[in-house]
Amino acid sequence: MISVEEALGHILNLAAPLEIENLPLREAFGRVLAETVQAKLTQPPFAASAMDGYALRKADLDEHSAFKVIGEAAAGKGFAGTLAKGQTVRIFTGAPVPNGADFVVIQEDVARNGDVITISDPTPDGPNIRAAGQDFEKGTEVAAGTRLTSAMVALLASMNIAEVPVRRRPVLALVATGNELVTPGETPGPDQIVASNNLGLAALFEALGCEVRLLPIARDNADSLRFVLGLAKGADMIVTIGGASVGDHDIVQDVVADEGLELSFYKVAMRPGKPLLAGKIGASVLVGLPGNPVSSMVCAHVFLRPAIAVMQGHKAAPAKRKTALLAQDLPKNGPRAHYMRAEIQNDGEVTTIRAAERQDSALLSVLTKSNALLIRPVNDPARKAGKVVEYLPIDL
Repeated sequence: MISVEEALGHILNLAAPLEIENLPLREAFGRVLAETVQAKLTQPPFAASAMDGYALRKADLDEHSAFKVIGEAAAGKGFAGTLAKGQTVRIFTGAPVPNGADFVVIQEDVARNGDVITISDPTPDGPNIRAAGQDFEKGTEVAAGTRLTSAMVALLASMNIAEVPVRRRPVLALVATGNELVTPGETPGPDQIVASNNLGLAALFEALGCEVRLLPIARDNADSLRFVLGLAKGADMIVTIGGASVGDHDIVQDVVADEGLELSFYKVAMRPGKPLLAGKIGASVLVGLPGNPVSSMVCAHVFLRPAIAVMQGHKAAPAKRKTALLAQDLPKNGPRAHYMRAEIQNDGEVTTIRAAERQDSALLSVLTKSNALLIRPVNDPARKAGKVVEYLPIDL
């Protein structure tokens, strides 16, 4: 049985960045940039009005309260002339600021009579101008490894980048195992339960930007498992759920060994999640998760999220931990690292974390009320409320 850190190191070593493909920006949401890209233009490309109002020379405000309107500037159609002393141009948000102007008085501070405006506020707000290049300049870089969120897609579009080099989407095949499982919507027999792990994991992996193959449930016999594993061929990662322990009906280890698995490790000193295995089968990474639903989800957050990030082009690293103040006393931890389901709360000044009272690895209802995993190291001493502890956010 190895430590969490050793197990994660093995899994990260098994993962590798996937191939690069060029995608239209419209299709690139959720992907990770494989190469650094550069803005093809400056934004804004010219000094632009930030408000509807009147463009004029700020120096004139000290001498004049009335200005002659000599034209108009709108978004997409600027004013071609140059302002002289005592002149102004009606301007709208996003329009280029006319030559000679360096100040925009908002329309609420102006009274207009024909072609003459009077400044009603003696100290109008300003300058209400967005400088050229205020957002970014031509050549501004967006680094490789950046995940393309909706905001990032908008930024790249404004940089006039129509196509981006990204890592191929990781393909994950999920194989739930067990005679006791039926799919949601079916009627369980007297000794059966409804499969939930595979659907929960599929949702998590898809949220991380993966393509997920949700395969049929493999029964507790070698032929069934071999058949379903055959359907997983070509996946970048095969994730089996359940059947990896040492009971009479836990056959995953024997079958994947027969199929050529190069085993990296089996069993981790953690709870929940002790019966975890990983290795390489052909070109695919294979990870065998525990069958208890909370155990499988916890292991996915601790081990598989970082491995998926590597496939997407990120550096190999553990999931980033955060700290909070413990909201209750906790007893001494034992010889396995404990990833406790917990809730983060923030009152605006202090972030606290409270572990759930029930930590049974079969209780999905507790997991749904948790937004963090409170990390208790091996043999961690008893902790009093108010002590600083580490946690992993589980926000997906």
